[in-house]
Amino acid sequence: MKDPELLKLALVGLQNEETQMHFALLGKGKWNYTNKQKNYALSLIDTYGVRATARILQIPRRTIQRWCHLYGKQVNRCPLWVYDWAERRRKRREFWQRRGYY
Repeated sequence: MKDPELLKLALVGLQNEETQMHFALLGKGKWNYTNKQKNYALSLIDTYGVRATARILQIPRRTIQRWCHLYGKQVNRCPLWVYDWAERRRKRREFWQRRGYY
């Protein structure tokens, strides 16, 4: 791996640890989550999505899905940035197909 990639992974790891610490400081224990913790987790879903939020906070995805259902939070199938990324990928693929590479 290259140095910039290692640096990027390290920074993401640090950000995730900070998020985990913030989540832990909002509550008491691992099995009984407070309303503050639930609201914090639900706010992260808008940015990262359900799977990534569960991975970052190290809690089961099913727990987060249950909270979404309990609080009536509508969750997209994937974060909005994925749709933009897929559109750019499609256009790039069409560009190279016209040149005979795909």
